[in-house]
Amino acid sequence: MTDRVPASGTVHWVGAGLSTGSGLATLCEHADRVRLWHRTEERAADALGRLGLTGRAEPRAFTLRALTAELAPGDVVVSMLPAGEHAPLLAACVAERAHFACSSYVSDAVLEQVPAAVDAGVVVLTEAGLDPGIDHLFAHALVARARAAVGDGTPASYHFTSYCGGIPAAADDFRYRFSWAPLGVLNALRSPARYVEGGTETTAGRPWEATRAHLVDGEAFEVYPNRDSVPFVEQYGLPAAWQARTFVRGTLRLGGWRRAWEPVFEELKAGDDTRIASLARELAAAHPMTDTDRDRVVLAVSLAVRARNGTSWSGSCLLDMVGDAEESAMARCVSRPLALGVRHLLDGSLPAGLNRAAETEERSREWLGELAREGVPFTLRVDGPPVSP
Repeated sequence: MTDRVPASGTVHWVGAGLSTGSGLATLCEHADRVRLWHRTEERAADALGRLGLTGRAEPRAFTLRALTAELAPGDVVVSMLPAGEHAPLLAACVAERAHFACSSYVSDAVLEQVPAAVDAGVVVLTEAGLDPGIDHLFAHALVARARAAVGDGTPASYHFTSYCGGIPAAADDFRYRFSWAPLGVLNALRSPARYVEGGTETTAGRPWEATRAHLVDGEAFEVYPNRDSVPFVEQYGLPAAWQARTFVRGTLRLGGWRRAWEPVFEELKAGDDTRIASLARELAAAHPMTDTDRDRVVLAVSLAVRARNGTSWSGSCLLDMVGDAEESAMARCVSRPLALGVRHLLDGSLPAGLNRAAETEERSREWLGELAREGVPFTLRVDGPPVSP
């Protein structure tokens, strides 16, 4: 194992899609040099103009070969590309001893490269966006408080839920507008979901069929499980003496969403990859988030613990943000925490190897405080009125 490669101060931000927002601007303030890579140099320049960053970052036409040719040891590559395209970028980073960051879940293809990254002294930052990302920060904050109140070795049962959704601020008939990659939305629905319900591990082959009503601050939404929740019991540090009655990480939608999407579900049941990709384009064209629309992000995480000795504790975190004319809520909530993670990478506080947005209560408290000060406010409640993070 070699020492961690010192950060050079140069950041390569790859992709300027729906989730690229003011986080890129914050990096222009903290990095020595920023390059924005997009499909063409012209489109990269247009994106910089839209973000008010003309002259503050350099536009580039992206190909893996072109990016690799400009990488130097200690540079940071921030991937805003679809998750399936992260592995080739990471391979180039390891070869050139550059660091890598993204907001996506850790894929097997990325995980396989972590040992080589460690040997090369390369930082691999993942799960540092909204969901995954801020949801991890909320979970660690709540679990730490519950452990302090109840005790790690005290037998107890608990209910944990974490639901996140990008939804229209004003409801439409479709109950949705696309504020992030349309194909990603559909593919998430095609992936079986594993979670704990009634104290038993449960799998939903078609996650939307497990949709249920859910209240957030008295407002009615619909929620369904997403991907595999079970590994996060250990990742969030829930004590072995506590038994999960409910543990689910999932997606939040407006009330009436399941009924409005019935035709989409029929396509998902029967369609192959080619048809689903085509459907994603059709839906994005029919239900886009336009310049006059406003999106809304709701992330609600809650934990309730009851010990056998009668002790109980409950808490919740809520992020509820509406976009404005300058930036969508989704772009802010994805790009700001990712940029914060890159800044920690630039200042040398992240070690070589795999890192997530938060893997300790201390780091979650630090990141939440920074995000709240930088335009991503939230509410934390513990058995009553809101408290400071």
